[in-house]
This record gives sequence, structure tokens and C-alpha cells, in this order.
Amino acid sequence: MKKHPEMQKNMKTKSKIPMRQCTGCREMKSKKEMIRVLKTAEDEIVLDTTGKKNGRGAYLCFSGDCLEKAIKNHGLERSLKAAIPDEVYESLKKELSAIEK
Repeated sequence: MKKHPEMQKNMKTKSKIPMRQCTGCREMKSKKEMIRVLKTAEDEIVLDTTGKKNGRGAYLCFSGDCLEKAIKNHGLERSLKAAIPDEVYESLKKELSAIEK
């Protein structure tokens, strides 16, 4: 049974909101409410504010608490499948605090 063309026009289409899990607090939130931590092909770990750069990504809420939790439970290391040096964590803290303000 085919649907009538007029009926198809009246049906509302809901757009799907991409959801991601924070590696710190483990809460599911929309992609726009989070910031992406990225491991590039050169094994650099950077903050991706656009969310479109190439590489393996992990998501964090816009709070220093979630970053602290992710450091404590090794969530970023697990998600990015790489050991992360302390200098990288320090630079992430600085960048995140600049964004929070």
C-alpha cells in the first residue's frame, strides 16, 4: 500500500541530534554541548573546538571537573588509545579554562 503524496508532506521529520558520552562524568549529552579532545595522525593531542578535524576523538563537558575526572579514571587515555603525558593534560587545562571564561 503506497502512501498518498499529500500525506507524506504533512508528516513531520525529526532531525536526529548526535549524542556523545563525556569521558569524565560518563553522561550522554548532545555533541554541541561538549568539546572534543583529538589525537591526530601525528600522535598529537589537541582540543578540537570545531569538532570536524581528522583523528580519533573523545568528548568532555565544558567543565574542569570533567577533565579532572577523565584524568583520574584514565578515560581520555582509554578513548584515544594512547598514553597521555602530564604536559598535555596541563595544556588541556589551560585551554579549557580559557574557553570557560
